[in-house]
Amino acid sequence: MTQAVLKIENAEKLYKTDKGEDLLAISNLSLHVEKNSFVSILGPSGCGKSTLLRVIAGLETFTAGDIYYQGSPLAGYQPGISMVFQDYSLFPWRTVLDNVTMSLEFARSPRRKRLEEGMRFLKLVGLEQFSNAYPHELSGGMRQRVAMVRSLVNDPQLLLMDEPFGAIDAH
Repeated sequence: MTQAVLKIENAEKLYKTDKGEDLLAISNLSLHVEKNSFVSILGPSGCGKSTLLRVIAGLETFTAGDIYYQGSPLAGYQPGISMVFQDYSLFPWRTVLDNVTMSLEFARSPRRKRLEEGMRFLKLVGLEQFSNAYPHELSGGMRQRVAMVRSLVNDPQLLLMDEPFGAIDAH
């Protein structure tokens, strides 16, 4: 049996409401994801899907249970994990190219390499001519493609997608 890339055991996520009441978002969740797997998490609105993805992405923590990434406890941001959010989550003060290459910038990749990779990915989604535009100058579908490319440019080992195709036109 191969080692799981992602392993979650007996996870729970509890929030406190503004009134101080407990709100259980995730309860008794266990999940093992093997390398090269494609996993879909389905459920009604408000059942904890986005919360689960945010925990795996290192943006939140479980209130109980264990989570491992590549055999080690997952605590906070991991460079090999990327997430495409429901909303675009683009920085309005950064150009399209700067938004796309942000993770490469954080990884201290040389500027020339960042720009080449960013343009290569923008070309793949037909947005190379918008590389110097700002998010407010793009349609919703174009913004979502930028967000998608931003998550792919650093060649993640684990790609999390939270309803990523809602704003993208079918071609």
